[in-house]
Amino acid sequence: MVYLLSKIVGAVLTPGFVLLVVLLVGSGLLWMRQSWRTGRLLLSGAALFLLVLAVLPTDDLLLAPLENRFPTNPPLPRHVDGIIILGGAINQTISSARGQINLTDAAERLLEGARLARLYPEARVVFTGGAADPFNQKLREAPYAVRELEDLGVAPGRLVVEDASRNTFENAVFSQRLAQPKKGQIWVLVTSASHMARAIGVFRTVNWPVIPWPVNYVTPSRPLFGSLDMLVENMRILSLALHEWGGLLFYRLSGWTGALFPEPEKAAKVGK
Repeated sequence: MVYLLSKIVGAVLTPGFVLLVVLLVGSGLLWMRQSWRTGRLLLSGAALFLLVLAVLPTDDLLLAPLENRFPTNPPLPRHVDGIIILGGAINQTISSARGQINLTDAAERLLEGARLARLYPEARVVFTGGAADPFNQKLREAPYAVRELEDLGVAPGRLVVEDASRNTFENAVFSQRLAQPKKGQIWVLVTSASHMARAIGVFRTVNWPVIPWPVNYVTPSRPLFGSLDMLVENMRILSLALHEWGGLLFYRLSGWTGALFPEPEKAAKVGK
């Protein structure tokens, strides 16, 4: 129930959906004699929001702190016991419909995970990703990810595949049951930079120390001013930022993380 509620709230509380509601309500109020001023105010506010979103780096200001929370390409030890790749890199619906693996904009999770696997040929490779669609739990990401990882050179015998998880918390819990990491082992966690803080928080909760390896960056190191032709892209980035900040808050309130915005220091102390 909590899972379904989180998906519904996440889908409704997006900038695009809220903006659409404001536009529809504002347009309707324009036709009402006693409410036309309110309608005009709503439409003017929506137009101003779009202008600000297009020109000012509001999206980057929200997303950059998430992406910069953990360092890029941190130093890795000579020996790594395992690599954990979080799902989200494959569109299961299109992959199933077209008969070809369709990568999302988070494809770097798989690509970089496979690259690390080649650097550490003795390390186990855990892929964790089940059915993220609450309305189609039979369509799972893991089978497609396994095919892609094998095509990228990861031997099947190295793979530990977790295909039942529906969110980041279940990624950590279910993967830990399968991998059974031992104390003192060194594991590397690969996921999108904007998602890393939430993922690290969850892995700390289940007491699985990992080295964060953030990928799939969207923002530059410093926010830049935008332009009108970037409106659609800025809306997408803003939606991503709000999704991750909302996820951090939801996970903290649910007790799935021990901090609202996990810091990198503790995650770095995983071994030498």
